[in-house]
Amino acid sequence: MHLNSGQLPWRSTLPTPPIYPALLEDIHCDCLVIGAGMGGAMASYRLSVSGANAVLIDKRRVGSGSSCANTGLLQISNDKSLTSCMHTFGEEQGLLFYKLCQAGVRSILELPGRLDIDPQIIPRDSLLYASVPEDVPALRQEYENLIAHGFDSEFWEADQIASVYSFSKPAALYSHGDAETNPFRTVHSLIAKAAAGGVRVYEQTEAQNYEFTADGVICHTPNGRIFAKNVIFAMGYETQEMKKDRGAELINTYAIMTRPLQEFPKWHERSLIWETARPYLYFRTTRDGRIIAGGKDEQLTDPERREVRVLSQSQRLLEELEALFPEIKGVEVEYAWGAVFGSTRDGLPYIGPHPKFPHCYFIEGYGGNGTVYSMIAAELLTDTIAGKARPELDLFSLTRTPKPSTPSH
Repeated sequence: MHLNSGQLPWRSTLPTPPIYPALLEDIHCDCLVIGAGMGGAMASYRLSVSGANAVLIDKRRVGSGSSCANTGLLQISNDKSLTSCMHTFGEEQGLLFYKLCQAGVRSILELPGRLDIDPQIIPRDSLLYASVPEDVPALRQEYENLIAHGFDSEFWEADQIASVYSFSKPAALYSHGDAETNPFRTVHSLIAKAAAGGVRVYEQTEAQNYEFTADGVICHTPNGRIFAKNVIFAMGYETQEMKKDRGAELINTYAIMTRPLQEFPKWHERSLIWETARPYLYFRTTRDGRIIAGGKDEQLTDPERREVRVLSQSQRLLEELEALFPEIKGVEVEYAWGAVFGSTRDGLPYIGPHPKFPHCYFIEGYGGNGTVYSMIAAELLTDTIAGKARPELDLFSLTRTPKPSTPSH
């Protein structure tokens, strides 16, 4: 699958990343992780912390798939609001999902002091604004539900928004406890730490086929076999080429990154910014004074057409950015890209086992909060493989009946 198009921004921030060999022999392990993107990186790191005998492989270089196109927003709130989650799944399960996301963000925020390569994870607040006045009542209800369940959020009226931003909107939620990251550096940092902790890492090593046996899985690669007691598939959107999830949908999404700004616009605490409209626009800053804008999602098409669409969609994103922050009009875009993006019909990721794949687990962090889902998955699956029951996995079951997602605004 051709995962991304255009100019990707993150590789230049780690010009000499660690390099790992290709597999050239038969090996054994307790757990094999397939895919060295965000999901595989977090799973490998957690396995190394738990002391598991683990192996990580990827058919590309580490972090060269969807992680290169990740825009690095880490939020407790999701594409599907807490209110909608409680309507769809019931109050207990909807709240459990949000509490897991909150714990996931907190776990990510603890990483920098434990990793050797700086992942550039920075705490941020988030502004979720009402795209139109009609969205305000649902936004207020979301605020009431968040506050009632202990989430740190504020309801802002139009004048309060205008006092600290270059724009005003009908209303907004200003929430605390989120973060931003450099996804390429985060992936490399996690995997480097996992390798230092004993995980064997092999790049440019493709899993070609599998034998499922009574006591594990034999993974065949071009130059060696891997005998594993358990396998974690962390192949991102390419998982859909291996097995189709009826509740999953793949689309195209787009993003731009500006050149560093000489002077920053009126942007309170350099918060993450997004909106109630679906599909939504989102904006964030970078540590070196750039702005990222993303969105303009559309149906998945052939890669050649996406290459062309990057040009027009990036111009539309720039226009949206300048409409919010008129004082930066004329800012230059240095990077513009498009990428495959996955979502699910009911708004939850897929995490856990599948009856057709014995001794196997899947991380499918589909949705705008994929990095947080990857952390949730890594913790749940590491515990499961170690023999600790995690009933939370039922929420993310790969065999669940997809429920239609209720509107989030």
